[in-house]
Amino acid sequence: MVMSEVDQLSDAEWLLAFRSQWHLLSDLSFSDLLLWVPDDDSEDCQEFTCVAQIRPVTGPTALEEDVIGERISHELEHQVLVAFLSHEVCETGDNALSAGIPVDVWAVPILRRGRCIAVLERHTNQMGMRATGALEENYLEAADMLTSMLLEGRFPLAPVSDKALAPRVCDGVLRVQPSGRISYASPNAITAFRRLNALGDVADEDFPTLIRSVMKGVESVGQTVQADLAEQRSAVFDVEQPRASMRLVVLPLVVEQERQGSLVLCRDTTDLRTRDRMLVTKDATIREIHHRVKNNLQTVAALLRMQSRRLKSEEGREALTDAMRRVSSIALVHDTLSHTINDDVAFDAVCDRILRMVGDLASTTGAVEASRVGSFGEIRAEAATSLAMVITELCQNAIEHGLGSGSGRVIVEPHRHDDHLYIDVIDDGVGLPEGFQLGNQKSLGLAIISTLVGDLGGALEIGPAESTTGTRARLVLPCGV
Repeated sequence: MVMSEVDQLSDAEWLLAFRSQWHLLSDLSFSDLLLWVPDDDSEDCQEFTCVAQIRPVTGPTALEEDVIGERISHELEHQVLVAFLSHEVCETGDNALSAGIPVDVWAVPILRRGRCIAVLERHTNQMGMRATGALEENYLEAADMLTSMLLEGRFPLAPVSDKALAPRVCDGVLRVQPSGRISYASPNAITAFRRLNALGDVADEDFPTLIRSVMKGVESVGQTVQADLAEQRSAVFDVEQPRASMRLVVLPLVVEQERQGSLVLCRDTTDLRTRDRMLVTKDATIREIHHRVKNNLQTVAALLRMQSRRLKSEEGREALTDAMRRVSSIALVHDTLSHTINDDVAFDAVCDRILRMVGDLASTTGAVEASRVGSFGEIRAEAATSLAMVITELCQNAIEHGLGSGSGRVIVEPHRHDDHLYIDVIDDGVGLPEGFQLGNQKSLGLAIISTLVGDLGGALEIGPAESTTGTRARLVLPCGV
């Protein structure tokens, strides 16, 4: 995000962008921050509500209680109101007491296009402040610069897209002068660079040269960093080696149109990268397992097909054909899982392949048009295999009994309603025999369906179709499948 893009944001969007980065100001100033917004857009608004609060990671909190939701109303002596009306930073007297703790408080107006859109209140616990040293001096100086940039509308800066890896102040800080020289490096930053086998002192080194030294063979990275520093651009990049990695965020500091160098946040991401690689390896292994299971099941189906061709008994051939169909429907699910890293299965594709398979098997006895109307959505992987077998059996029953192994149509209609998944399997065949009652049959297919539907926590209904002379089998499942 460049400055022109920041200017195009609405006030609400701009405040959201500021809140995504105000942890920098909180940690660098060792202060709690409160964001107060006016209750209306008028210039003389005297009522404010606290909409956000953040505590520093680098120091003790000054506010033990949560302030979000509190209001300031008709108290002109309150510094938030004074800062809002005067457009100037307001500060309380030295070491004002808050719950018995000496606290310094500043109210900073947040200005955009000459208007004050909110007030940032900064509370610093003086009792727990650390002894002043190089770290504290550099942090506070950077905090003052960010405050000045906030008053000038130059803060927030470009956002970091991957917030999970975004470095914080406590991870490591470098102060880089306009010339590129590192004037200060925090202890954590030095440790991170040492892990990358950086030679020499990190402080007083030339920053682009230092980056090139830890990324030998990738000269373009160093050149890009040099250009970002020279042109005062925000930048995010990673330094990776076989055994170590680090993410860096370059934040330009510009106060009163003068370049003050850059603030560089760095985070050792070695452990995170190692974990990511382990997860990628795990996902690849799981997909490979599904792929091999699918291949093995297809081999079993092929063996059943070969065996059925050698049988002289028609009943035996039909039994092996049914077994082959059931094994193939399970293989379809594993084939789908082998192409995804998600725990859920996009079941529409599985159903369409089942319908093609069932239609092909029925083509020897008649022309069957099998189609799907509606969407299943995503089904949990552990439920997908059972559901695939149920759909296969219901479609096969529709062809064998509803259509009498002749020609006709079979339609699968899934839809979700009232926290349930409804699946209708409809044929335009001869309909149910007189006196049909579900549960009185002894066929293996219905026994398999009843068992699997029970495992899925669902219910099965079979009755006459509403729009045709055929049959409708309705499967009702909880939406959690």
